[in-house]
Amino acid sequence: MSWASFSGDEVAALTQGESFFAAPAERACPACGRLRLRAYVTSPPAARRPTLVSYAWCGACEKFVGTRSKHPDGLVFSDPLALLPDAERRDLERSLTGFLVHLDRLWDTGVLPQTFAA
Repeated sequence: MSWASFSGDEVAALTQGESFFAAPAERACPACGRLRLRAYVTSPPAARRPTLVSYAWCGACEKFVGTRSKHPDGLVFSDPLALLPDAERRDLERSLTGFLVHLDRLWDTGVLPQTFAA
C-alpha cells in the first residue's frame, strides 16, 4: 500500500457535515468519493494535557490525516486498542501505514466504529 496525505481542500471537506462523534459511520471520501472514509480517536494516557488524537482515512484510495486537539470535556468513547498491552500497542503504532491497515481491518471485522457519549 502507498498511503498519502489528504490535500488541504480534502481535509477542509472532512470538517463539513456531521461529526464522527455524532455519527461514527463510514462516509464518502472527499478524494475518491467511495464510501470508505473511516475514523478512529484515542486519548494518549501519557499526554501532559487531556489530548485527543484523531485519524481519518480512506481504505479505497489510501489517503489519511491525523490530528491532535484538546480532549473535549466530558467526551467518553470506546477504544478497542486500549485493551492491548503497552508493548504491543507501541509496536502497532510504530508504522503509521501498518497502524492504518490494522484500523481498517478492525472496521472490516466490526470492532470499529467506536461509540461516543458526552
